[in-house]
Amino acid sequence: MAQKYDTFEEFYPFYLSEHSNTTCRRMHFVGSSIALLLIAIAVITANAWLAVLAIVQGYAWAWVGHFFFEHNKPASFKQPLYSFVGDWVMYKDILTGKIKW
Repeated sequence: MAQKYDTFEEFYPFYLSEHSNTTCRRMHFVGSSIALLLIAIAVITANAWLAVLAIVQGYAWAWVGHFFFEHNKPASFKQPLYSFVGDWVMYKDILTGKIKW
């Protein structure tokens, strides 16, 4: 049975350990970047389908990274809310150079 974390601060080191492969992290970053772009376009054009596509894109890139490069199940299968937050914290950490691109 997978460990459950009570706080995000406890969860984030586990989340990072599930993303030790550089290609997997890059796939997450690309997917998240595409998702942000699609959300911005969805807001500008008032097209809700682009927001749906943004979610699909974000997860598709991340899951390909996990299944083909990291060789593990995405953390979102274990703790979806913390994983969603973790993805954006990792995105910020990559942008700021705290985590290697």
